[in-house]
Amino acid sequence: MRRGERRSHAGALSKAALEEQPGGGVMEAPPGSRGDSPPAAPGSAAPGLRRSTESEVYDDGTNTFFWRAHTLTVLFILTCALGYVTLLEETPQDTAYNTKRGIVASILVFLCFGVTQAKDGPFSRPHPAYWRFWLCVSVVYELFLIFILFQTVHDGRQFMKYIDPNLGVALPERDYGGNCLIYDPGNKTDPFHNVWDKLDGFVPAHFLGWYLKTLMIRDWWMCMIISVMFEFLEYSLEHQLPNFSECWWDHWIMDVILCNGFGIYCGMKTLGWLSLKTYKWQGLWNIPTYKGKIKRIAFQFTPYSWVKFEWKPASSLRRWLAVCGIIFVFLLAELNTFYLKFVLWMPPEHCLVLLRLVFFVNVGGVGMREIYDFMDDPKFNKKLGQQAWLVAAITVTEFLIVVKYDPYTLMLSLPFYITQCWILGIILVLTWTIWRFFIRDITLRCKEIRRQQQEHKYEKDKCLSNGDGHSPVPDEQNGNKLRERKL
Repeated sequence: MRRGERRSHAGALSKAALEEQPGGGVMEAPPGSRGDSPPAAPGSAAPGLRRSTESEVYDDGTNTFFWRAHTLTVLFILTCALGYVTLLEETPQDTAYNTKRGIVASILVFLCFGVTQAKDGPFSRPHPAYWRFWLCVSVVYELFLIFILFQTVHDGRQFMKYIDPNLGVALPERDYGGNCLIYDPGNKTDPFHNVWDKLDGFVPAHFLGWYLKTLMIRDWWMCMIISVMFEFLEYSLEHQLPNFSECWWDHWIMDVILCNGFGIYCGMKTLGWLSLKTYKWQGLWNIPTYKGKIKRIAFQFTPYSWVKFEWKPASSLRRWLAVCGIIFVFLLAELNTFYLKFVLWMPPEHCLVLLRLVFFVNVGGVGMREIYDFMDDPKFNKKLGQQAWLVAAITVTEFLIVVKYDPYTLMLSLPFYITQCWILGIILVLTWTIWRFFIRDITLRCKEIRRQQQEHKYEKDKCLSNGDGHSPVPDEQNGNKLRERKL
């Protein structure tokens, strides 16, 4: 089958070690074997084709029932289900119910097609079909956003009632500001009541979210910049959304240091373990012990191999602009979470808000990997990956919905001191960009030209001091050419 062919030839392609290509199973290497080259085997990556940031992988090439595409099986089950609905089930006379069921059935058929036929991405664990499923969900979600974008504001909000009858009603935003005293002496019963009020379900959500974001971005500096930048955005936009109005200690102590910071720290520790881990894979039925089989099943949910991200934003103007673009899209997607539920009247605890976050966790990791491959090796990856393309399109479409549904909120002018801070920040970034990639390069180029001129002048003066009027260097070069011709 297609999956087996791809696995059997993984050793001949550089893609075999790009992150997660399918393998048979997991077997940890002996303690002293880390860093050694594994023996050649089917599915093992060729050492000369791996990038320096890629881990080395050994795979015995086992191709089990689990890895086959099962296209005919899925087609048969789908045909039986549609035949049952057509021949044995009586169609209800409820138009709204039939419409909902028809839309759901159409989506399911598309998902079945995509899971079995869509192109694979860079990940394959726990199974390539899992990532193909999320790719198809991305297409469905983008089409849903396009549909909402083309509705009137009233119709779009009322359409949400078809998903949940409790939606479509304006809901007040919770104000996280107010009394910001950490210790309230006026409350004799519980003087720390302000702190306990902020410890809601969003605290573990913040930690888990930033832990997963760190696994996506794989860079401590980029994660900290995005975390701090988002707090500045909350400060800047609290006049638009009351939800952004938080106490200073809620911004910097609970969010940046405790939740975000601890999540980033745990994420970096996990990245360190994944980068040092030895990736040796063995088929489940080739493992003799039950302990080894259980370990193989557990490691099925870990990467097939690992690629360390080295963004190097200051190495070139192209990479600097790409990293800035990634940070911008990341922050825009974060803001869309709050603005979408504001304009579509969804409470923060609604399941749709949670499902959207779960969706971005799954597609964000693939999209970030595809962006990195496109940046790091543009000759091999000549176009942006399909999942990264969809994530960018979804983020932009969500923002356009916010602009259309509530332009008044977005047009509320920033306070003057906030505007001054952002102008100053933009000027500093532009100044550093111009200095680093233009002025500094020109200066270095001029120094190199001056150094070469000085060396040439020194050689010329040396020749004149010898009294022969010409440099001995060309004579030596001519002698070398004559010897090469004789050979």
